[in-house]
Amino acid sequence: MQTRNPFLDEFSKLATSAAGVAQGVGEEARAFWRSQMERMVLDMDLVRRDEFDAVKDLAAAARAEADSLKARLDALEASMQTPAKAPSKAATPKKSAKSS
Repeated sequence: MQTRNPFLDEFSKLATSAAGVAQGVGEEARAFWRSQMERMVLDMDLVRRDEFDAVKDLAAAARAEADSLKARLDALEASMQTPAKAPSKAATPKKSAKSS
């Protein structure tokens, strides 16, 4: 009785090599699509995340400073609109009648 069948051995080798080829083709397809996607993203001129976060932080700081300056300006405008006390007549200097 034969324990090894040459047909099954050859079929096993064929299936193993076909699986290896399929895996290689799959890896090549992934690499191709990855390179295509990277090229497309570069063509779209997108911003990297760290650059976006840096600009976002700068914009938040500028907004906070603008809000602070607006509050100061509003306070100054409010203080200018309150009626100032009119100086008393005794405190105003008089012009001299002598003129040459």
